[in-house]
Amino acid sequence: MVELLLVLVIAYLIGSIPTGYIIVKLFTGQDIRTIGSGSTGATNVKRVMGKKWFFTVMILDAIKGAVPVILAKVLTTAFAGIGLLPVIAAVAVILGHSKSIFLKFTGGKSVASGVGTILALNWMVGLTIAGIWAIITYFSKYVSLGSIIALAISPFLMLGFKEPLAYIIYCAIGAIYIIYLHRENIQRLIKGEENKVR
Repeated sequence: MVELLLVLVIAYLIGSIPTGYIIVKLFTGQDIRTIGSGSTGATNVKRVMGKKWFFTVMILDAIKGAVPVILAKVLTTAFAGIGLLPVIAAVAVILGHSKSIFLKFTGGKSVASGVGTILALNWMVGLTIAGIWAIITYFSKYVSLGSIIALAISPFLMLGFKEPLAYIIYCAIGAIYIIYLHRENIQRLIKGEENKVR
């Protein structure tokens, strides 16, 4: 129980580090939450600071997602057979990113950090969904569409790689949560009003 609580708290706090908010604030003095979609994620950062910072924030958020999961896999012993604590870490990271305690429980949509958690659980699945995201985003020019489809596929990939049930359930619930966070994007996609990336 002590390990579980430590994993939950530490992973949430790491996930809460508002990478995009910090970078935009440091370099422009602006509050990213008042710009564009109001998200602190990489796509909204791109609107303010360009493509280089889009990739920078995306990579940093992915690392932020992966680190607590890796630490939970390496350093904890409780529930090791079913892979529960790495999944607890993954859930806490995503919640931290989207509901940051440092930003009055606002944040991003947890795509990059979510992919980071999946990379840490199974790097082959993580790289596969990252590739799917890149292909769909490149051809459709919609980051949101690539994110939704890639993460929706993730539980089936975990199943295909015969990972623990906890990993599969995490990917399924995580996909539903991230799709829920994209509900306004989905409405704009249906109406043909979603912003494209160049």
